[in-house]
Amino acid sequence: MSEILGVVDLIENKLNSLLENYIFLKEENEILYNKIAVLENEITKDKQLINEIENKYQALKIAKTIEGSKEDSRNTKLKINALIREIDNCIIQLSE
Repeated sequence: MSEILGVVDLIENKLNSLLENYIFLKEENEILYNKIAVLENEITKDKQLINEIENKYQALKIAKTIEGSKEDSRNTKLKINALIREIDNCIIQLSE
């Protein structure tokens, strides 16, 4: 009879230990999911910032090219032609 009680106590101790581990891991999992959400938001914001900076950089490059110097007159003409083609494509799409 005492062997059965010993086995029952052992099983009860193991179950308590497993329950404590489960609760700990569940809380840790929630914390990690929250960190993931925060980091994903930061990544999204960083990507938006990168896109904005790239757009500003491209606009600055175009402005500098259009501002032009004698060295960059060929690049200026190419950029203007590219812009005109892009505007023409936009007009075509709007007229459809």
